Amino acid sequence: MRLPEFTLERYFARFEFDAPYLLSSSDVEGFRLPELLALADDECRALWAELSLGYTESPGHPALRHAIAEGYERIAPGETLVFSGAEEAIFAVLNTTLGPGDHAVVVWPAYQSLYEVARATGAAVTLVPLDAARGWAIDLAALRAAIRPETRLIVVNFPHNPTGALPDRDTFAAIVDLGRECGAWLLSDEVYRLLEYDPAERLPAAADRYERAISLGVMSKAFALAGLRIGWVATRDADLLAALQRFKDYTTICNSAPSEILALIALRAREAVVARSLGIIGANLPLVDDFFARWPGQFAWTRPRVGPIGFPRLLAPIPIEEFAEELVAQEGVMLLPGTVYDHPGNHFRLGFARRNLPEALERLDPFCAARFGRAG
Repeated sequence: MRLPEFTLERYFARFEFDAPYLLSSSDVEGFRLPELLALADDECRALWAELSLGYTESPGHPALRHAIAEGYERIAPGETLVFSGAEEAIFAVLNTTLGPGDHAVVVWPAYQSLYEVARATGAAVTLVPLDAARGWAIDLAALRAAIRPETRLIVVNFPHNPTGALPDRDTFAAIVDLGRECGAWLLSDEVYRLLEYDPAERLPAAADRYERAISLGVMSKAFALAGLRIGWVATRDADLLAALQRFKDYTTICNSAPSEILALIALRAREAVVARSLGIIGANLPLVDDFFARWPGQFAWTRPRVGPIGFPRLLAPIPIEEFAEELVAQEGVMLLPGTVYDHPGNHFRLGFARRNLPEALERLDPFCAARFGRAG
């Protein structure tokens, strides 16, 4: 297997740990360890205090799998499998479901591994773009037209990275029905689930609606614990779950013991943990709205409906890569150019779930004034 350079990750590697203002991060500001441990119940405190740093159970700690399953309607603990982050889970799923001669359909723009790993298995991949002119809506007719007799996997990501888009329930049900109709697996990247601004808009988990669906979750986004490197899949397809377990024997084998217990603490306290994330997002999003309102001729802003990220467009006749490079060099503020998604529209990913966002915007405003002139 030969994989191309992961453009997004290489871009972050250049700036993420040096730039003081990450105005492009896809996660929520991380917990400090004492803050998380303060949420532990008695059982978790004992597990943490008595933790043995040996090998762990390969599928995941039983208590952790139980806590993961509680986030679904029809998933039992034995229908979950814990991985070292969502990235390992994606790698395992795509290598297990696809091979030469197969075909996958992937909604785009997308996290690069969702389609590049699929290609690396030898499968053909069709990207189905979201429609920026319609608020990043999915075109169901285009999705259906992309299906072939050899289609074995449909990959969707809702709530969506990088746009924050969210289809309505009828549209999502139609996607699930399409997977069932053609007999394909449906990989549903749901890592931003629980971060809907209106909980009434929350979509059901795909694994609860379709027996060949694979719901992907992670501690990095809604739970603000990216450093744990704990992700999972949930599926009712027993044969697929067994195949994923066998594949994991060739990757990490098992998960980090401390990370599993810390993830368990967060999942048992999920209401408080998610409320913290939504509080940070809720405080910052109006500031982002105000920024774009001050610069209507230079940026186009489609307000996300969920999560800590959006995908605005730079309207000024400047390549977004040039704009972002100058901004981080002069002001220490990092934006992520949309070109890392191979997207041609001069968009950039904006992350607004860090507590120093007000200071970042204070630096972005004068930079824009020097570039474009007076706001308004």
